[in-house]
Amino acid sequence: MLACAGGAQAAQEFLPPEQAFKASVSVPDAKTVEVSFAIARGYYMYREQFAFTATPETVRLGTPVYPPGIVKYDETFAKDLETYHDQVAIRVPVETPGQPFTLTVRSQGCADKGICYPPMDTSYAIQDGKATLLAEPAISGTTEPPGAAPTASVAGEDETSRIASALASRNLLTIAALFFGLGLLLTFTPCVLPMVPILSSIVVGEHVSRARALWVSLAYVAGMAVVYTAIGVAAGLLGEGLSATLQKPWVIGLFAALMVALALSMFGLYELQLPARWQAALTAASQRQSGGQLLGAAGMGSLSALIVGPCVTAPLAGVLAYIAQTGDAIIGGSALFAMALGMGVPLVLVGVGAGNLLPRAGRWMENTKRFFGFLLLAVAIWMVALVAPAWVGMIAWAAWLLLGATFLGAFDALGEGAGGIHRLGKGLGIIAAVCGVLLLLGLASGGRDPLQPLAHIGVSRAGTPVPHGVVFERVRTVAELEARVAAASREGRSVMLDFYADWCISCKEMERFTFVDPRVQQALSNVVLLQADVTKNNADDKALLKRFELFGPPGILFFGKDGKELPVRVIGFQSADKFVESLTRAGLMPGA
Repeated sequence: MLACAGGAQAAQEFLPPEQAFKASVSVPDAKTVEVSFAIARGYYMYREQFAFTATPETVRLGTPVYPPGIVKYDETFAKDLETYHDQVAIRVPVETPGQPFTLTVRSQGCADKGICYPPMDTSYAIQDGKATLLAEPAISGTTEPPGAAPTASVAGEDETSRIASALASRNLLTIAALFFGLGLLLTFTPCVLPMVPILSSIVVGEHVSRARALWVSLAYVAGMAVVYTAIGVAAGLLGEGLSATLQKPWVIGLFAALMVALALSMFGLYELQLPARWQAALTAASQRQSGGQLLGAAGMGSLSALIVGPCVTAPLAGVLAYIAQTGDAIIGGSALFAMALGMGVPLVLVGVGAGNLLPRAGRWMENTKRFFGFLLLAVAIWMVALVAPAWVGMIAWAAWLLLGATFLGAFDALGEGAGGIHRLGKGLGIIAAVCGVLLLLGLASGGRDPLQPLAHIGVSRAGTPVPHGVVFERVRTVAELEARVAAASREGRSVMLDFYADWCISCKEMERFTFVDPRVQQALSNVVLLQADVTKNNADDKALLKRFELFGPPGILFFGKDGKELPVRVIGFQSADKFVESLTRAGLMPGA
């Protein structure tokens, strides 16, 4: 009897889940549903276990916006989890307003004294701006711990949504500091590196003083940051990546031609100056040509932000998602501006360094200008190679290497008194010439990879073929994609969807360095691999991106065997090791 009494007393210590976690749903506007929980004292709820689904399938939900929670180490699940006490209100965007639907809310909570409740599902009818409870909370058919992927989750958690939620839960100063740091982390990515020779050539070509190199560099970064922010805010508000519009072959060709023109001026073929009338007007307001220098640097920074660096990274995607969901261009724009300034810090250091190391006159000055001229030509070739056939890029790189070899003196005889610098230059020139010839030989024999021009000819020493990437099946419309995912579900297979574009640098990196990894290929061997090529940025491409709230490539999504999207997304480039972690979270790695 004592044992029974003890058990009854323990049961009375804990509230039923519907009393411990009282849910309510409101509809602030046609595009938003707010889900709130009043949490009893001594209880808490897990952020990671919230999931929201809508029926019918024609209703699409956006990424939920969560308030900040409290991170605690949970003994039950042996890991750090973000939790909520007392109350929590979650805003769920509705992307297809105007039609009634049923919202199913999944949640899970625990008591401080050690008991954890099973995940609970609650359904509400959303119609005419009202939410009506359809059924009392019921235990869902799963006992997954927090962090497991909800089987029917449409609005799950990923890195992009976590960043969007962070914007909604922190003050402006904290957001600016956070995104400034994220910008610094993007320093050595294709978003920033192509801008280094452009800014360096401006500093060298303008013959600016060492001190003035700082102002020219700051003007370049300011122009880049302002345009980067404006385009990002517009993309978030309009729901599409505007920079993709500028990735047309003819636009890239014009910018590449500008790089070639600047390079030729560095070789001394002509001088690039503002018209005399403009110079006179600017001189009246500042020192001679100083306004022209700063205006030109800012203009080139603006063009660079538009055309050279249209990278879609997880931080950028998170900001755009936040702007799209909330319409808050102030917070989102401030985050983008801070991130652009962070990206610009190394550019300022490079610009100032170019000014400090710049010789004042003579042969060294001319050689320095030629060096930066070659870097500008490399930027032009790199840009054209993104949209041109592979053989065009190989010919251009071969010509660049052979031309560089000529300037380095590879084909000139060394004089008797030649010093170490001349000998080093000739040696580097010979190496460049050999590489150029290898590119031409590879092209003539059918090779199309400038980094491995002869890889197609033979096999490795172990006798295994040279590794190739995974093979994708292209999908062109939303209907085609949905049909293919449904077919894969009937076959009991998972799906990986890759968003790709010819001008997407990170997409090329994924092809070259990630998809060739044997671990990745093994994990994807029984997965249906679909690819949405959004290079043309036409109506179908925009519809595919909008369907999944993406603002541009690269973006990789996963669908389970039930045909529903998993709460695991890859935004931006991931190395093979990092991508294996993503595949593990998606349950695609053997043993996952």
